[in-house]
Amino acid sequence: MNATPAASPSPDHSAARREFSWIKAQSADWLHTEGERWIFVAKAMLASFSALWLAFRLGLDAPYTALATTIILAMPSSGMVLEKAFYRFLGTLVGCSAALALVGLFPQTPTVLFLGLALWVALCTGGAAMHRNQQSYSFVLAGYTAVMIAVPAVDAPSSVFTLAVTRVTEVGLGIICSAVVHDVFFPRRHSRAVMRTVQARYAGFIGFCRGVLEHRITPAEAELNHLKFAADIAALESGRAAAFFEAGHSRSHTRQLHAFNAAFMTALTTFYTLHRLSHRLRSAGEGPVLALVEPMYAHMAQALGEELTAARLAQMRNALADDIAAARTQLAQGPAVERAQQIDFDTAVELLERFAGNLADFAALYHGLAQQKRQQVSDPGAYSPKTPPAIIFASGFRAALTLLLTAGMWYWLAWPATINAILMATIFCALASSSPRPTALVQQVLQGFLLAMPLAFITEFFMVAKADNFYPLVLAALPLFAFGAYLSSGPRWGGVGIGIGMFSATLVVPTNLMRYDVEAFISSELSLSMGVVVAYLMFKVVLPEHTMGHRGHVAAALWREAQQACSARLHRLKRRFDNRVRDLLSQLNAAAGPAPSAETRAVVRQGLTLLELGHAVIELRQLIAASHAGAARDSLQAVLRELSAYLHAPSRTGGETALQAILDAGTAVRAALPDAQPERRARLHTALTDLHSIYTSLLDQQSGELYAA
Repeated sequence: MNATPAASPSPDHSAARREFSWIKAQSADWLHTEGERWIFVAKAMLASFSALWLAFRLGLDAPYTALATTIILAMPSSGMVLEKAFYRFLGTLVGCSAALALVGLFPQTPTVLFLGLALWVALCTGGAAMHRNQQSYSFVLAGYTAVMIAVPAVDAPSSVFTLAVTRVTEVGLGIICSAVVHDVFFPRRHSRAVMRTVQARYAGFIGFCRGVLEHRITPAEAELNHLKFAADIAALESGRAAAFFEAGHSRSHTRQLHAFNAAFMTALTTFYTLHRLSHRLRSAGEGPVLALVEPMYAHMAQALGEELTAARLAQMRNALADDIAAARTQLAQGPAVERAQQIDFDTAVELLERFAGNLADFAALYHGLAQQKRQQVSDPGAYSPKTPPAIIFASGFRAALTLLLTAGMWYWLAWPATINAILMATIFCALASSSPRPTALVQQVLQGFLLAMPLAFITEFFMVAKADNFYPLVLAALPLFAFGAYLSSGPRWGGVGIGIGMFSATLVVPTNLMRYDVEAFISSELSLSMGVVVAYLMFKVVLPEHTMGHRGHVAAALWREAQQACSARLHRLKRRFDNRVRDLLSQLNAAAGPAPSAETRAVVRQGLTLLELGHAVIELRQLIAASHAGAARDSLQAVLRELSAYLHAPSRTGGETALQAILDAGTAVRAALPDAQPERRARLHTALTDLHSIYTSLLDQQSGELYAA
C-alpha cells in the first residue's frame, strides 16, 4: 500500500509564516535596542516612586532626596547600580562625618568654616581625579555632602546633627530601593557584558595582529589601534569592578580577569616592538634579513586565521622553531652579513619567540574565561589608574575656588536661594573633574536644566497641584521623569537626561507639608542653573588646560614613568609601568575623541616608544640582578646609568653618550657568549634584544621625530 503524500502548505499559510517570522525578527531587534532602554526607564521609575512613597510613609523631611538618589543610581546593569550605591553610601557617611567635625570646630565662625569646607572639597576632588572610577565617586560624595550639611547649618549649628542623620536616612532609602529594583526586576548582569568585552578584545587583537603581519595596517593605523586598546584595558577593569558586586562573581574570576588584562598588555607590548622592528627593516630596505623573517611573519599570520586552541598554538610554536632553525642555517651558509643586520635578525627571532609565548598565555586565559573554567592563576594585581599630579592639584584648586567664590556671592547678594548655587557649582566642579571633556559634560547638564525649567513649572503648578493623593501625583510627574531617564540611557544625550532628572527631583516633588510658591520656585530654578553656569565658567577660565587627558600633561607623565623604570623598586615594576603607561594613553584617547590630531598622534608615538624602552630597561635590570660580576654586567650597569641621566635631563650630548654605552655593552655581551653556559647564553641573547630595543628607541628620540617632553 502506497503512503499518502504529505499535503503541501497552502500559499496563505506560507505567507502567514513569513509574516510571523518577520514580526519576530523585528521584535527581537527592538528588544535589544529600544526595548532595553524602555525596560531601563520602567525600572528607574519603579525605583524612584517606590522610594518616594516610602519617604512619605516614613515622614522624612526631604522625600525628594530619596527620589534623586534613585535617579542618580539608575545605571544599565545591576552590578553598576550596586557598585555605585555602595560608594555613594560610603561617601555620604564620610561627608556627613566631615560636616559634623567642621561645624563642631567652627560653630560661630562662618569664614573659617568655609575655608575648612574649601580645603575638604579640594582634597576630595583631588582624590576623585586621582582614582577616576567608582571609588572616585565616593570622594566626590564625601566632598559635596559635607557642603550640603554644613552650609545650611551656618546660621543654626545645633541643627547639623539632625541634617546629617536625615541625609543618611534618605540616601540609604534611595539606595535600598534602587538596589532591590535593578537586581530583582529584569536584571541585566554586568558579568555578561564583561564576557562580551573579553570576546571582543580577543577577536580584535587577533585580527589586528594578523593585519599587521600581513602588512595590511599602516604604522599610523597601528598607533591608533594601540590607543583604542589602552581604552579597552581601562574599560575591562571598570566592568570587572562592577561585576564584582554581583552574586555570581567569584574571587577566582577576578584573578582571571586581572591575569587576562595583564597577559593582553604583555602581548601587546611585545607585538608593538616586533612591529616597529619590521617597519624599520622595510623602511631601510634590509633585503637579507627581510627575506629570512618574512616567511615567519606569513606563517604566523596564517596560524592566527584559525582557532587558537592549545594544540594549534603548540603547532604554531613548533613551526616557528623550524622556521628559525632553517633561517639560521641559511644565514650561516650564505654570504656574510653586516653586524647591524645580524643584530636585527637575532632581535626579530627573539621577539617572535617571545610573542608566540605571550600569545599562548593570552589565548589560554581567554579560553578559560570563555568556557567558564576556573584557572589557578597568580593575581598580577589590578589595573590601577594614575593621574598626572598637575591635574589632581588643578582639580582640587578649582573646586575649592568655586566654593569660596559662590560663598562670597551668597554673602554679597544676600539672596537665600544662592545656597542652591553653592551646592550645584561644588557638585559639578567635583563630578566633572574626572572627565576628559568637563566643559562638554557641564554644558549638557546645563542644557538639561534649561530644558527642564518650563517642563518642571508646568508639571508642578498645572499637574502636581491638582493631585489629591500619591497615585495622581505619580501620573502627573511620571512623564517628566521618564523623559529624563530615557535621555540618560543613551550616550549622546546622557548629560541632558541627568540634568532633567536632578532638576526635576529637586523642584517638582512635593514635601509632606506642601507649599505651592511660584516666586520661591522661580528663585530656586534660577539659583540652581546659576550654580551650573558657575561650574562651566570655572572650567573655562581657571586652568582650562589642566584637564584629564591633556596631551601636554600626558606627554610629561609618560616621560616621568620612563624615568621611574630606571630607578623604582623592581618588584612588579613591569606590571606597574605597563598599567600606568596604558592608563595615560587611555586618558589621551578619551580626551582626543574619534579623530585625534597630529599632535595627539605624536604623543601616542612617544608613549609607545617609551613603553618599549621602559620594558627593555626593566628586563635589563632584572638580568643584572640575576647576573654574576663581570665585564658584561658592568657594561649593562653603565647603560642604565647613562640612560637614567639622559631621561632626567634630555640633551643631544646625553643621548649620544647613552647610545655609545649601548654599543659598548653589546660588544661586551657578545664577547661573553662563546664561554657562557646555555642558561646564561639565553639571558645574554635577551640582553642583546633589549639593548637593540633601547638603541632604536633612543635613535627615534634623537631624531626629534617624537613629541618632546
